[in-house]
Amino acid sequence: MQYKLKNGIRNSVYQHRNNQMIRQIIKRLIDNVLSTVCILLFCPLMVVIAVYVKLQDKGPAFFIQERAGKNGAPFPLLKFRTMKVNTVPFGQSPSTSDDSRIIKGGHLLREYSLDELPQLFNVLIGHMSMIGPRPLYVSQIELLSEEHRTRLLVRPGITGLSQVYLRSELTSQKSLDMEVAYVQKQNLWSDIKIFFLTIYVVLTKKGVYEQNNNGARQ
Repeated sequence: MQYKLKNGIRNSVYQHRNNQMIRQIIKRLIDNVLSTVCILLFCPLMVVIAVYVKLQDKGPAFFIQERAGKNGAPFPLLKFRTMKVNTVPFGQSPSTSDDSRIIKGGHLLREYSLDELPQLFNVLIGHMSMIGPRPLYVSQIELLSEEHRTRLLVRPGITGLSQVYLRSELTSQKSLDMEVAYVQKQNLWSDIKIFFLTIYVVLTKKGVYEQNNNGARQ
């Protein structure tokens, strides 16, 4: 009787791992399809934005910053640059759209998250997912508790649970707790819900500038 119980538990564990692996494969396939479709759809807009940003102060169109990916592996996060070339990359984030460090028109890119469109390439490459915990700085990973390090078990996302509910407080305790809850309970339906909530949050420009994190959003 005891042997059968252990065997049943073992089978349950194997089944859980298999189900988890299947979900990860499906999620990655969806990421590949969605990122490809979105890149093709938004390619003309991204070209226009890149040229516009480049012409503002002759600086680079893109802002590239090292962030922590799955298992803590560093990767180059891509964004359109919205702040002037002489801005300190790890300084205080803008609290209003009138911040003198923001390039002309940069507030619109930030408010509608258009500056994050290049991250579609991060998703296609495999650095990120469409939905997941927002990527933190590599230096911030060392400050996380063991529980909060759970977020490193999955690819970071362009948007996620904390991005939807706490858009500008991505390193707050509540945000970190929400990301752990997402990783532990993630499923296709929650990703679909987050996807559509993201559209609502972006269109309403909810919580763009009330920054509490310690790194500048370039």
